Amino acid sequence: MFFASDNSGPVAPQVLDALAHANEGHAMGYGNDPLSQQVAEDLRALFEAPEAAVYLVPTGTAANALSLACLCPPYATVFCSPAAHIHEDECNAPEFYTGGAKLTLVGDSDRMTPEALRAAIAGEETRGVHGPLRGPVSITQLTERGNVYSMEELRALTGVAQEFGLPVHLDGARFANAAVKLGVTPAEMSWKAGVDICVFGGTKNGLMGVEAVLIFNSEKAAEFELRRKRGALLFSKHRYLAAQMAAYLEGDLWRDLAGRANARCDQLVQGLKGLDVTLQTDRHANVLFFDLPRRVHRKLHAAGAVYSMWDSLDGPDDSIATARLVCDWSLPPEAVSEFTDLLARSL
Repeated sequence: MFFASDNSGPVAPQVLDALAHANEGHAMGYGNDPLSQQVAEDLRALFEAPEAAVYLVPTGTAANALSLACLCPPYATVFCSPAAHIHEDECNAPEFYTGGAKLTLVGDSDRMTPEALRAAIAGEETRGVHGPLRGPVSITQLTERGNVYSMEELRALTGVAQEFGLPVHLDGARFANAAVKLGVTPAEMSWKAGVDICVFGGTKNGLMGVEAVLIFNSEKAAEFELRRKRGALLFSKHRYLAAQMAAYLEGDLWRDLAGRANARCDQLVQGLKGLDVTLQTDRHANVLFFDLPRRVHRKLHAAGAVYSMWDSLDGPDDSIATARLVCDWSLPPEAVSEFTDLLARSL
C-alpha cells in the first residue's frame, strides 16, 4: 500500500537492461555518442517536430529552471499557478537560473483560467521601470494537485499568451500520465497546442533519473546548451541518460508505464466511491488529493498504508486533514484493493 510518490517507485526492468547494454565498451562524452544522437532523433519523431532542439537533463527542476531561463530575462516575470512545482517545490531555482526574474501567481487554484491569466498579464508592464516586464507562461500538465487540463483548456491558456506575444513553457514531469489520460499524442499536447518549450518527464514514470527538454523555437537552442553547462547539468557520461530515454521510447514504453499508473488510480477512484471520502481531484490521471478525519488517517498509517499528508496528523480525531495518493507504474491491483478495504473498515 505504497502511495507516497511516483518518485518512490522502482525503475522499469527495460531501463536497467538498457543501462547495462550502454555500459559496454567506450563512447564519446557530453552527448556526442551515437546513442544520445539517436535518442534526440527519436524524440523529434515522437513529437513530430523534426527541427526541435532536444536536450537531456537529470532532474525536473533542472529542466524547468533552464527552460525558463531561456525564455525569461531577469527583469521579467513568469506567470504560473500558485500550486505550480516551480513555485512550491523548486527552492527558487527558476529565480536563480533566470538571474532574479519573479513569479506572478495566477488565480487561486492549481489550474489557471484564461480570464485570470489575461488579468495577471495585463496587470504587468504598467509601472514603467518600477515593475517587471511580461515573461513566459508556465503550465503544469498534469497539475501538482493531480488534475489534468483538457486540450481546450490548454489551448485557451496558450491563446492568451499568444495575444500578448509571450512564450509558453510546459512543465511535463507527468506528461505521459496526462497524455494517456487525454488520449492525445505528444505533439498534440505540446507544440500543436501552442507550447514553445516542453519537458517530457521520465523520472516519475519508471526511469532512474532523466528528463527531456524539447525546444520548438530553435533560436533558444544554443542558449540552453550554454546554460546547461554553466549550471553544472551537462553529464559527461551522457550515454547513461540517453540509455534510459531510449528504453522509455522503445515500443512506447512511456505510454505503457503511464497507462499502468493511471489504471491503478482509476481502480482507486472506483474503490473510494460509496465511501465517506471527499476527493479534491476532479480530473485525475495517477494522483489524488482527498480529505479524511485525522483519526482515519492515523488508522491507515498504523496499518501500513504509506502516503503523504498535506496537513499534520496531529489534531482532534474528527478534524479533517488533506492527503495525497500517487499511483506509480509498479503498483499491483492487490495493493489498491487492500487499501480501499482497509479504508472501508477504518471509517
